[in-house]
Amino acid sequence: MLRCIQLAKNGLGTTHPNPLVGCVIVHENQIIGEGWHYQSGLPHAEVNAINSVKNASLLKKATIYVSLEPCSHFGKTPPCANLIIEKGIKSVVIGSVDPNPKVAGNGIKLLKENSCNIIEGVLEKECHQLNKRFFTFHKLKRPYIILKWAETQDEFIAPNKEIRNDAAPVWITNSISRQLVHKWRAEEQAILVGTNTVIDDNPSLTTRDWKGNSPARIVIDRNLRIPENASVFDGSVKAIVITEIKTVIERSRNDNLPNNKLLFETINFSRNITKQICDILYRYKIQSLIIEGGSKTLQSFIDANLWDEARVFTGNSTFKEGTKAPNTKGNLVSEQKINQDTLRIYSND
Repeated sequence: MLRCIQLAKNGLGTTHPNPLVGCVIVHENQIIGEGWHYQSGLPHAEVNAINSVKNASLLKKATIYVSLEPCSHFGKTPPCANLIIEKGIKSVVIGSVDPNPKVAGNGIKLLKENSCNIIEGVLEKECHQLNKRFFTFHKLKRPYIILKWAETQDEFIAPNKEIRNDAAPVWITNSISRQLVHKWRAEEQAILVGTNTVIDDNPSLTTRDWKGNSPARIVIDRNLRIPENASVFDGSVKAIVITEIKTVIERSRNDNLPNNKLLFETINFSRNITKQICDILYRYKIQSLIIEGGSKTLQSFIDANLWDEARVFTGNSTFKEGTKAPNTKGNLVSEQKINQDTLRIYSND
């Protein structure tokens, strides 16, 4: 099962809206086949593992290990539970039950009805952690939310505007830490920033320092103050603007971009903003969100207790004055040095 989890992680950032799944097939204590789910629409882990077995006659005597319950419904691909039954595999070891209502135990039920011997819950906690995004989305009806920021030794995330020459980021961390952030972006479906972050820094929010897809951009812009030539509106990936202006569909900035690249969603800013944003992202089937600023936006999600993980860099510099870092109380999961930077990861358990 550990090997299943290891294999499944190869699909991080490319399988959504599907979960991460790894599969191993064992005959007489030897691995004879393995696979993982590469991408939505492509064969599932069980299919890839079964197809990798050179001697198919061994399958009837083999045990199949899979990190998540085999699916039992027709989606973009046929059900994996049916394939296991068809191949005559009678021993099935499962890490965790699929929370998707389309599956939710039905795959296990189908296998049992066809005389398969099922063992459930093997490394269940680790398998849940593997699919924390998928489980959060289906169980809590919102994305898995990661907070990320960098702060100085004296706990500022940005200097005063008076000392800034132009709209560009003021780096607190080193280039290796920044590359790691780009890797993280490639692993998540969307990235969210507030109005001031875009106006002050003009960030591109891409994965330019890492191979992978850039996340969709979610921008909070209550009164549409962000310039139309901002990098977040360059059309390279989808951008969703959260605003209270209801006539934005008529704005000229839509004219030069495909309709699916720039979208506007209106909310009531006098009500629970964070919950409304989560509801919108759930409707767009966005399973994971990384929030990169600014301090006010990050703190609003902290105060609403709408976050799952915080990744906080501390650089080697000081600002003495500026924008204070958010204040969060989470459980410290890990701490590591990245050259002169320190990265601490907290969980909201």
